[in-house]
Amino acid sequence: MKKWKSEGDGTFSYDELGSCGEHVIIEDGVRIFHPENVHLGDNVYIGHDTIIKGYYKDTLRIASNSWIGQQCFIHGAGGVEINEFAGIGPAVRMLASFHIDPDDVDEAIVFSPLVSSPIIIEKNCNIGIGATILGGVTIGANSKIGANALVNKTIPPYSIAVGVPAKVIKNRQMSKKEKNTDDSIS
Repeated sequence: MKKWKSEGDGTFSYDELGSCGEHVIIEDGVRIFHPENVHLGDNVYIGHDTIIKGYYKDTLRIASNSWIGQQCFIHGAGGVEINEFAGIGPAVRMLASFHIDPDDVDEAIVFSPLVSSPIIIEKNCNIGIGATILGGVTIGANSKIGANALVNKTIPPYSIAVGVPAKVIKNRQMSKKEKNTDDSIS
């Protein structure tokens, strides 16, 4: 049987990060594991008590001008890429891996192999408070994800997606055009 071992306490220094841009704010209580695989652009904010689990063999990137809210959990197994101008609300969870269901239903799932696949948050996305994003998902550029949504499938660009599981309810480009049409009528 596998024996558990500590991953440490997540304390780090800026010089241990894979890369770190200028004007990066990392608030009190933030823990970063495997900091050598975590890359931060310029003007990045990471809120209080967030846990960033870089993974020993994959990269976790947060691009310039991005904001990560308080108490987020981002696990980098499989790779996580958060592109420019992303707003990640408080308590958002990103997990880019899962355990394979063992052939024997009585076998411990927790000891079964991990499968990992990347999470990509394209530029100018806003992720609502408490949302969960699973591995293999890309959230298209300029999209908004509602509070507490469970994103388990790729979301196209310019989408507004809400719910469990998340479903696209509106196209932001169409909404803007419709609004402009409505304004011209009145």
